[in-house]
Amino acid sequence: MEARMNLMASPVAAKAFKHIVAAAHALADSTLPFATRELVNLRASQINGCAGCIDMHTKELAHAGESAVRINLVAAWREAKVFTEAERAALELAEEGTRLADAAGGVPDEVWENAAKHYDEDQLAALVTLIAVINAFNRGNVITQQPAGDYQVGQFS
Repeated sequence: MEARMNLMASPVAAKAFKHIVAAAHALADSTLPFATRELVNLRASQINGCAGCIDMHTKELAHAGESAVRINLVAAWREAKVFTEAERAALELAEEGTRLADAAGGVPDEVWENAAKHYDEDQLAALVTLIAVINAFNRGNVITQQPAGDYQVGQFS
């Protein structure tokens, strides 16, 4: 599969994505746990069908020591017993924030309140930003049909 275009070869897209990349890097300084960030990135990417991001985030999770069981069960996290209540709340917020068009009214109050039980205000802000950023990456990659499989851990660090 060949990509439709190289966004980074476009001066306009490269400039815009540079800021999205900077936003993603800023989240590394948050107190939101690395595993939670990567699980959220993976789940949103699965929902959006972004092969490149799925490739990246599964490899980053594995490199960080996450088990294959946890990585493989992200797609079915509701039925899996391998995630903490906090991780489950983050995954639910990620799903609702990614699937905005599927339900009128946006993210339900119960979903937000559940996340707020597990994360402080700064962590919630990081989660909201993370969900917005990964969805931006997913959309750019899916629209331009970026291929997957060649990602190397830390490639975009």
